[in-house]
Amino acid sequence: MLVLVAPGQGAQTPGFLTEWLDLPGAADRVAAWSDAIGLDLAHYGTEADADAIRDTAVAQPLLVAAGLLSVSALGAGADDAASAVARIAPGAVAGHSVGEFTAAAFAGVLDDTAALGLVRRRGLAMADAAAITETGMAALLGGDPDVTLAHLEKLRLTPANINGAGQIVAAGTKEQLAALEADKPEGVRRVVALKVAGAFHTHHMGPAVDTLAKAAEELTPGDPKAVYVSNKDGAAVATGAGVLERLVGQVANPVRWDLCMETFKELGVTALIEVCPGGTLTGLAKRALPGVTTLALKTPADLEAARALVAEHA
Repeated sequence: MLVLVAPGQGAQTPGFLTEWLDLPGAADRVAAWSDAIGLDLAHYGTEADADAIRDTAVAQPLLVAAGLLSVSALGAGADDAASAVARIAPGAVAGHSVGEFTAAAFAGVLDDTAALGLVRRRGLAMADAAAITETGMAALLGGDPDVTLAHLEKLRLTPANINGAGQIVAAGTKEQLAALEADKPEGVRRVVALKVAGAFHTHHMGPAVDTLAKAAEELTPGDPKAVYVSNKDGAAVATGAGVLERLVGQVANPVRWDLCMETFKELGVTALIEVCPGGTLTGLAKRALPGVTTLALKTPADLEAARALVAEHA
């Protein structure tokens, strides 16, 4: 059984969209999306530097656009993500943090333009919320989860992402993160600052939840046409309204990717493909899902191997 997943913020690198725009029709689609959301996605995906694409309001729609573009290419040049995913026929879809918006388009809950429009508003709202207090996030690698969680509580940091495979992401103020760097939990090998502009999935994002809730009221979601696994608790969500509600709430709630991977196991996953810019989630899967074949879509050169994986496991 194949699972199709989409990465979250921090996966972007300068120029990562360049080769994808050379595919037939890709530049036109990205231009139309750019006009719809008021953001030059082609520029940010090909010419902008690391600092420019670290901006939350830019990074989030850019990542979703990359996921939609790459899955359409994987689905034999389908006109939209949902059609492509129907051809691929995965057993489940999921996304990490902002990747959940990509997954919502995969499942047909939102069309491509609606998903990008909502995530553009999410990015702007989260950037505004992040500007109130200087905050950030850091990944803790290794260690015992219970020991790490107790240590974070002592430092008043939030475990914003519990990713499994020995990785927990802490979020909080710059002062709290500096204290963590100076006083790591026992057993933790490294503390790595993430390329994000705020303490996402914490109470610091409360104002963004209100903004996103109002934006979501303008949408009419469809029920998922594929099994949609939620970051909130690893549950499969059966209604479009339920997916949309979770997309709004997850801005200030922890990401439980560990529970998503447990659900993949229960569903009988045998292969996992991570759409562009792939790498982060396949890395977690290699450690947490032994025996599962993984593939990260980084450039169009990966499409042939991905199609072979689809043919074998979907």
